[in-house]
Amino acid sequence: MFLDEAIIEVRSGCGGNGCMSFRREKFRPRGGPDGGNGGDGGSVYLRASNDITTLLDIGRRRHYVAKNGRQGEGANRYGRRGADLLLDVPVGTVVREIVEGSEPRDGPVLADLTDPLKRLRVATGGKGGRGNKSFATATRQAPREAEEGRPGQQKRLYLELKLLADIGLVGLPNAGKSTLLARVSAATPKIASYPFTTLQPNLGIADLGDYRRLVVADIPGLIEGAHQGQGLGIEFLRHIERTRVLVHLISGEERDIDRWVGDYRTIETELAKYSGELAAKERVVVLSKIDVVPRQEVAGLVAALSGRLGTEVLPFSAVVGTGLATLLERAARSVCAARELESTFDPETDV
Repeated sequence: MFLDEAIIEVRSGCGGNGCMSFRREKFRPRGGPDGGNGGDGGSVYLRASNDITTLLDIGRRRHYVAKNGRQGEGANRYGRRGADLLLDVPVGTVVREIVEGSEPRDGPVLADLTDPLKRLRVATGGKGGRGNKSFATATRQAPREAEEGRPGQQKRLYLELKLLADIGLVGLPNAGKSTLLARVSAATPKIASYPFTTLQPNLGIADLGDYRRLVVADIPGLIEGAHQGQGLGIEFLRHIERTRVLVHLISGEERDIDRWVGDYRTIETELAKYSGELAAKERVVVLSKIDVVPRQEVAGLVAALSGRLGTEVLPFSAVVGTGLATLLERAARSVCAARELESTFDPETDV
């Protein structure tokens, strides 16, 4: 089961109380204060892990509590520190703190865990209280006070997973996205002849040889009005916000250029309305399912469609593999260009 949203409540441990004690030994009637400090409470951390692909495991529970610190004891014995709580989440998880009275998605962002093994402390453990030994001075040799441990922090967090991929597949339902993913990778998405076969995002790795690999993400098909919540796509559009290149598939089942142009513009309009960032991403436009089009007509139809759209259109058939190598190489070049642009980005000068 795929889960890309979760709400959890975390609480760090409370600090242990300091101890008030006096040394009582034979031949030492005034041994002085010897109360130890309490231990600090444990903190709660989130860690990004490549071994997890969904928030399902962490979303099974709602409450996560770190250990409390132990209280101090006599003979200057300090309390044990509470154990920290470390929670693993998938790489690409956005962590927001839920503010009372507002929507979870509107809360402030605490971190965007895009780097593997990156840790975020979301709740700091309470400080342990001081024992009376810590209050002793040259002029105050028998203090009769000790501090209580500080309480831990309690927070409600909204976790939102945004998949990290090089290529995002977009298009209307039954455009051939899942078939393409299954063809280029070892992924096994559900494939059928009816719309909305894909109900959750799928990831696959395409091996291009020469140690080159592309991570490909397939999301459920979009329909008109997706940015307003129509269909399934709005729930998963977040997963292509991080992709470097979008591969836009247009189904060639019906030999109608006007319909192809309409399908293309429908998806592009929905992407632009959802996010200007998505609209600005590099595109690779593909006419899929050309195996149902007479071979002698493919070149003419592709040229006509390219002219209407004002961009290059690549013909492709997942069934027979026609155009697969060209599509992958074209996508790889676009991904490499996007990576180079990211590496030259200077936050001091670029906006």
